[in-house]
Amino acid sequence: MTRKYIVVALIFAILLLVPVIADVSNNSFLINMGTQFVIYALAAISLDLVLGYGAMVSFGHAAFFGLGGYVVAILAFHMEQGDLVFGWAGSESALVIWPLAMLVAAVVGLVMGFLSLRTSGVQFIMITLAFAQMLYFVLVGLVMYGGDDGLSVTSRNVLPGLDLEDTTTYYYVCLALMTLWVWICRRIIKSPFGMVLRGFKQSERRNINLGYAPMSYKLTAFVISAAGTGLAGALWANYALYASPDMAAWLKSGELMAMIVLGGMGTIFGPILGAAVYLGLEQVFTAWTENWMLFLGPVLILVVLFSKRGLFGWLVGSKNHD
Repeated sequence: MTRKYIVVALIFAILLLVPVIADVSNNSFLINMGTQFVIYALAAISLDLVLGYGAMVSFGHAAFFGLGGYVVAILAFHMEQGDLVFGWAGSESALVIWPLAMLVAAVVGLVMGFLSLRTSGVQFIMITLAFAQMLYFVLVGLVMYGGDDGLSVTSRNVLPGLDLEDTTTYYYVCLALMTLWVWICRRIIKSPFGMVLRGFKQSERRNINLGYAPMSYKLTAFVISAAGTGLAGALWANYALYASPDMAAWLKSGELMAMIVLGGMGTIFGPILGAAVYLGLEQVFTAWTENWMLFLGPVLILVVLFSKRGLFGWLVGSKNHD
């Protein structure tokens, strides 16, 4: 077994044991923190698919995170009011709402990607940022759904045979979905599609000369990435029982990028480690000061300077990151 798989096995073993550790230490807060780690890891993995493998620096992925959350919150709001949504009575089933959140995020990602990918470099960054801010202000303007104050959710969605109101059960559901998404992303990256996508990152001109159309490959990856981030947003709204415009703010995209940089860009597994470290440092530093990012900044700088592939790359060694 290579060093990489040992590290990956340890990461998932620790994640599996989080509720056990919380029970032994009589600290239920660990389960809540673990749930946050897993949900943000899912969003960061989705962004890493386009950032780490497609060289698409998107500051718009917070829009998909917010959309996923608002799909859950808005449907819950209308269900509680007894209203119809586009002639539909609604549903509390996670098997309906979570895929719907992914679909809405994917459709918006298709539009955003189709327009943004006509540019590259700084222009691409600014257009994705503009789209995210547009959605942010749209959500702020939705007075019916709480406007700037956001929208509360009275209860979590329902899965047959599982009690999602139980924190341990919900944690394992989130962990299972994140693990499934890791598997899907790994299959994508190892497929011929993924090889072409990575080829565009190395040399777009060479891939074009080989007959590959950059728009179709990049747009497909962007849409898949948007769907995964939308699922993370839906899980977050169920966890926090709340959705707010801040979920779609560009700072959220910056947080996801920081997690990827910390964990390791272009590794898929790195963002899991990055999400845990980022949120863990936030908890530790906020206990000392409100200006906790003053401490996070030097940590990010050190990681970038001494490990090109982040903490995951440092742990597995430079030759074992793929």
